Amino acid sequence: MTVRVIIADDQDIVRAGITTILNGQPGIEVVGQATNGRDAVVLARRLRPDVCLFDIRMPELDGIEATRQLAGAEIDDPIAVVVITTFDTDSYIYGALKAGARGFLLKGASPEQLIAAIHAANDGDALIDPSVTARLLGRLSETGPAEPPVQPIEPLTDREEEVLLTVARGATNAEMATTLNISLSTVKFHLASLMTKLGARNRVELALWAYETRRLRPER
Repeated sequence: MTVRVIIADDQDIVRAGITTILNGQPGIEVVGQATNGRDAVVLARRLRPDVCLFDIRMPELDGIEATRQLAGAEIDDPIAVVVITTFDTDSYIYGALKAGARGFLLKGASPEQLIAAIHAANDGDALIDPSVTARLLGRLSETGPAEPPVQPIEPLTDREEEVLLTVARGATNAEMATTLNISLSTVKFHLASLMTKLGARNRVELALWAYETRRLRPER
C-alpha cells in the first residue's frame, strides 16, 4: 500500500528535493505541497495523507502549531506528522514532540533516515534524528521536564519497566524481543499496555517519560 505524503516548507528547492527523494521510493507518493503552515493544515485536512512532513519555521503558522492542530492530544483523528528542520534547538525538538510529532529530523539527515521516519510514522511508530536524541534526553535527565511527569494510571509491572528501558535506549521491537527473550507479539502487548498506562501516543513519548522520571540517564 502506498504511503501518501504532503510536504510543507517555504523553500522551493527544499520541497523539490524532498519530493524527488520520496517519489523515487517504491510505496511512497507525495500528494501535495504547501509553502506555509496554515495552508498545510488546510491541505492535510482535505487530503488526509498518511504522513505530513513539516518544516518548523514557516510563515502564517509554524510547524509546531501546525502539528498541534493536526496531531495534538485533543485531536480525535490525528494525522501523522514528521518535523524536518535545520534548527536543532532543544525547545523546537521538545515542542514538536509534545505537539504530537511522530518524528524529528534535521535537514542534513540521509535519505535513508527520511524514508525510515516516513514509514515509522505511517506504522504508528516514531523516530527522531539520532544526532539530537542523546542531547535532548540528556538535558531532560539533568534539568527535568518543564512540567511534572504524568503518573501511570496503574503501576508498571517489572516486565513493563524492562520494555520501557529498552525503548528509551532506542531498541526496535525485534531487538527488544531478542534482548528480553520474549516474542514480538508479547513486545507489542507490553508497548500497548505502557502507552495506555502513561497516556503516551508513541515510542518517543515513552522514551521521554523514562528520562523525565530519571529511570534512565544518558551514557557519558
